Amino acid sequence: MCVEATPPPSARVTRRGVLAGAAALAGTLAAAGPAAAAGETPSSGRPHGGNLAIQGGTLLDPATGEVTENAVVVIEDGTVRAAGRPGDVAVPHGAEILHAHGRWILPGLVDAHIHLSTAAEARDAVRKGATSARSGSTSFYQDIAVRELARHSPALAPRLTAAGVFVTPDLGDTVLADPDLTPLARLKDGVRSAEALRRVVEVNLARGADVIKTRVNERAGLPEQDPLAQVYSHDQLAEIVAAARRRGKGVLCHSYSEQGCHDAVTAGIRSLEHGAFVGERTLHEMRRRGTYFTPTLTAIAGLAESTNPVLAERGRAYLPVLKRAVLAAHELGVPLAAGTDSSGGTVRPIGREVELMRAAGLPALDAIRTATTGAARLLGLDRTVGRLARGFAGDAILVDGDPLADVSVLKQPVRVVRAGYAV
Repeated sequence: MCVEATPPPSARVTRRGVLAGAAALAGTLAAAGPAAAAGETPSSGRPHGGNLAIQGGTLLDPATGEVTENAVVVIEDGTVRAAGRPGDVAVPHGAEILHAHGRWILPGLVDAHIHLSTAAEARDAVRKGATSARSGSTSFYQDIAVRELARHSPALAPRLTAAGVFVTPDLGDTVLADPDLTPLARLKDGVRSAEALRRVVEVNLARGADVIKTRVNERAGLPEQDPLAQVYSHDQLAEIVAAARRRGKGVLCHSYSEQGCHDAVTAGIRSLEHGAFVGERTLHEMRRRGTYFTPTLTAIAGLAESTNPVLAERGRAYLPVLKRAVLAAHELGVPLAAGTDSSGGTVRPIGREVELMRAAGLPALDAIRTATTGAARLLGLDRTVGRLARGFAGDAILVDGDPLADVSVLKQPVRVVRAGYAV
C-alpha cells in the first residue's frame, strides 16, 4: 500500500491551527500570558528585546579566543551594540546594569539536539544556559509552538530551530498529530516507501518545521531495541534528504552503527546525531562534505547511570567508543556541535556536554566552540549567535571561574541573559 494518490498537505490545516494545538500541548499559551492566549500577536514581527549593560567581568570571545578583563557589554533592544574595554564602550545613561565583577562572561550557549515539549522545559533550558537550540523532534509539533514563544517572549524559551515530527518507520500516536498524517496508519510496513517518506517530510514543512529529523538505526535508550539495527537504507535516507532539500531544509539523522552512519552521510544529511560507532571512512566523508557531528555525549553518559542493567551496560560500553570518535572527528577537522538530547521532562545543562567534549580530548576553547560558534554555524546562526560582538544577539551567561581552565563551570551559570533580559 502506498500514498501516491494522496494530495499535498491540506490548506485547511493551517499553520495557525497547528500552532494553537501545539501551544496547548506545550503549555505555551499560559506561559505567554493572556494576550497570546486570546490569539493576539505582537504588533511587530521583530522579537522583543531588553536593554542591559553587563559590567566588570572577564569576557571570552569563542571565535578568537580573546579575553577582555573588566569588560563592558551593552545590549539595546536585545542586540549587542558594543562590547570591549570600559574606555572603548560607553554605557548609556540610565541603563540597567548587571554587575559581573569576579565572573566570566560568555555568549549564551547552543544546545544543538534537545527535545522541548513544554513551556517548563523551555524555561529550564534557558536557565541552564541554552539560549539557542535545535529541536530533535517532538510528537505533536510542540517545538514549533516553543519556537514561536521564543520569538515574542524570549526570556521564556531558547531561540529554537524546530524539527516537527520524527520521520521514522513507526509513527505510533504521532499519526494523530496531523490529519494529513493519519492515512499513513494504514501502511502495513510503516513509513518506508518513497511516497510515504516524502509525505511525512512535506507535512512537516507545511506546518512550519525548520529542519527534518530522521533515523537510520534503532534507539539506544530502549532496552528492547538494538541500536545497531538499521531501519532505513541509503536510498530511503536519500529520498528524505531530497524531499527536504526541495524546500531548502537540512536533515539531522539519529545513528549508531558504522554502516548506518556511512549511509546517512553519503545520502546527504546535514548532521549526524549520536554516531557512537562512526568509522574513519565516514569521518573522512563528513570532512569532505562538511557534515556536522552532534555526538550527544551527555545522553550516552546518562545511559551508564540507568537503573536498567541493559541500558547501564550499553552506556558504559558506548561512552568510551564515542569519546574516541569525537576526538578523531576533531583531529580530522569534522565540525562538531554540542547537544544534550534532553527529553522527557529532564533538561540537562549544555555545559555538561562541553565538559564531556573536553574529557574526550578537545582543548578547552575548542570544546566551548562546540556550544557557541560551531553549533551556531550548524543552525545557520553564525552571524547572530555564539559571540558577544556588535550586531549579535544579546544572549550571555555569567559563570564563577575561568572556563578555559575548568569548563565544568559552564554547567551552573550564575546568571543568564536572553535577548537583553536578565533571567
